Amino acid sequence: MVTYAINKEKLEKAAYILKTVAHPTRLAIIDLLNINEKMGVTEICEILNCEQSLISHHLINMKLRGILKSEKDGLNVYYSLKEKDVTKLIECIENCDCNM
Repeated sequence: MVTYAINKEKLEKAAYILKTVAHPTRLAIIDLLNINEKMGVTEICEILNCEQSLISHHLINMKLRGILKSEKDGLNVYYSLKEKDVTKLIECIENCDCNM
């Protein structure tokens, strides 16, 4: 019987997180929130040069899946990382020297 090092639960969690963040804009948002503790939608849109509706879609998706959290301040909503270990994915990507 062949075994592997990572247990099934960890593999399923990793796959869930990878599916959630598997988009260049989502990875960029995670990177921004890693550098800046919290950010508003408008600020993220300006930095990434994307439409507000697109950024909001990605933010809500990642919030619903437990990657981000938000707090409301008046009319503004500020997002931050809830699952901080997801930033390790960014580090892996930056260090990857794949021949793709």
